Amino acid sequence: MKAAEDRKPIVGHPKIVLGITSAQTCLVLAGRPAVLREAGFAVTIVASPDARLDDLGSAEGVATIGVPMERRPAPLRDVVSFVRLYRLLRRIQPDVVEFSTPKAGLLGLVAAWCARVPRRVYLLRGLKLETAVGFKRFGLLAAEWITSACADAVLCTSASLLKNAVRLKIAPAQKLKMLGEGSSIGVDTKHFSPGLSDVRRSLGIEATVPVVGFVGRLTRDKGIPELLAAFEAILALIPETRLLLVGWFDEAEDALDHATRLRILEHRQIVCTGFASDTAPYYRAMDMMVLPTLREGFPNVVLEASASGIPVITTLSTGSRDAVVPEVTGLLVPAENKLALIEAITRLLRDRELRCRMGQAGRKWVVQHFDRAKVLEQNVKFYKNLLSAAKMPSIRVTGSV
Repeated sequence: MKAAEDRKPIVGHPKIVLGITSAQTCLVLAGRPAVLREAGFAVTIVASPDARLDDLGSAEGVATIGVPMERRPAPLRDVVSFVRLYRLLRRIQPDVVEFSTPKAGLLGLVAAWCARVPRRVYLLRGLKLETAVGFKRFGLLAAEWITSACADAVLCTSASLLKNAVRLKIAPAQKLKMLGEGSSIGVDTKHFSPGLSDVRRSLGIEATVPVVGFVGRLTRDKGIPELLAAFEAILALIPETRLLLVGWFDEAEDALDHATRLRILEHRQIVCTGFASDTAPYYRAMDMMVLPTLREGFPNVVLEASASGIPVITTLSTGSRDAVVPEVTGLLVPAENKLALIEAITRLLRDRELRCRMGQAGRKWVVQHFDRAKVLEQNVKFYKNLLSAAKMPSIRVTGSV
């Protein structure tokens, strides 16, 4: 990799490129580009061409460049994407790059190393290999090794993700880092807050009916099959319950099969909204938010739900375990454990006082540790330190494996 003495001095506004694979990931960039711009960086976002990319650039006041990238393996197209990224970086000549998500991370960091970008950061948002087996798992692990080898630092979004990366030897321990308590953008605690919502009225859900909610991609790895199975069992105990799914059927490798999609769309007591640009009103319509995920980096939807004053049920999977204080802000259950999920949901549905207590504690916890302004300030500090000295911020690890 590039020697420390080769790093060029910074004059004027340092250039930073933020790269992601799909424009839908723009959802987890909100706020970062603008804060970096306000801190004096010339920011460019690179992702697959899409209106959402253009909208983010306009909202954040930064430049955007569309480079087509496939989320799934596509050797010939991946080579074309790599060449385009390499040429782009040679033209822009950024002082620092940050690439995240598996495909953009691999292609972008290798291209940045080849283009001699002096400072290279890999933002590790999760490990897709955790739900893979056999040759596919090894291939994904090898990709993580290559990506991390081309980076000067690997930023992990949660403590358990960092510890898992150390265990898997994704990169040398000194290269793996976590800022503050974790998360990449934190939560806008003013926007995501307790309050009134007209969502129930607009969706035809009575005010007194218990609502179990979910927010995110509707895929296997998010635990949708387990959630559906648990919901059917809960209907036998509390028949009036509704399941509110705020999300879209993602065409990823872990996409739901056709039968499961029909089951969701045709179920009389399941409401599926599709993609929602603003999820804040939906959290306020829920009695709880359930994320039975199999893998995460650090699920922002859990923090948003807590900031909105509702309890959360999620799993002991990597990343998600860090987003809940067990028995205080919500409940943790083993992944893919339908019985534990049924028990946890039923417990909260039958105990309004517990829901209120956990919701209040959850908001207090998120405001204290994950307020967006605080998290983004840590990001800016990291990049300023990265540009001004060879020494990078020290690792801050919390939680347990």
